[in-house]
Amino acid sequence: MAWLRTLAFAIVFYGLSVPMVLFVPVVGLVGGMALRRYAMAWVSLLRWSAASILGIHTRIEGTIPPGPVLFAAKHESIFEAMELTRLLGSPATVMKRELTMIPIWGWAARRYGVIVVDRTASASALRAMMKDAKVALAEGRSVMIFPEGTRVLPGEAPPLRSGFAGLYRILGLPVVPIAVRSGHVWPRKGPKRAGIITFRFGEPIPPGLPRAEAEALVHAGINRLND
Repeated sequence: MAWLRTLAFAIVFYGLSVPMVLFVPVVGLVGGMALRRYAMAWVSLLRWSAASILGIHTRIEGTIPPGPVLFAAKHESIFEAMELTRLLGSPATVMKRELTMIPIWGWAARRYGVIVVDRTASASALRAMMKDAKVALAEGRSVMIFPEGTRVLPGEAPPLRSGFAGLYRILGLPVVPIAVRSGHVWPRKGPKRAGIITFRFGEPIPPGLPRAEAEALVHAGINRLND
């Protein structure tokens, strides 16, 4: 049954996503705000497909604060990357440079207003990331980062990447850690399973703390749902 649901989900979601992505250049010509509204329609399609076909629902614990803030989230599946975009009102998401090289989609992501991070962590790459982040802040948008740098398996808790500390220092925003438990129903390989994906929003961490203290608080906050 799980395989059949996964197949049906793929047919519906990706089948509808293809024409939506192909239409992105037209929307992108209007501007970043239009792309953000368009993106909200796309992530709403994902949420509907996941709930209606896969039987995957979401549970919110804690309070989502008004922005702008720096959201730091756990990353176990593609689902939270998209669902948090909807829940947080189109934040500027920190995205690895390789994704912005994808034809059409990468151009649209730039127009949408993502913050591009280069994993080489060179001085010029960090300066470019900070510049993108300041643009988002000037627009009154929150910033979202997956500080562990990549998707991880349930229960894993790798150290935070250096990009988080740079953003925390430059932006001077409170940080809200988001613990996510999604990998048990949305595995990287194999069929998706019916169940609950939980988002737990922690208490805001004030700006200006020493790097080690801020990183320790965020690391603990995003891993609170680990088994």
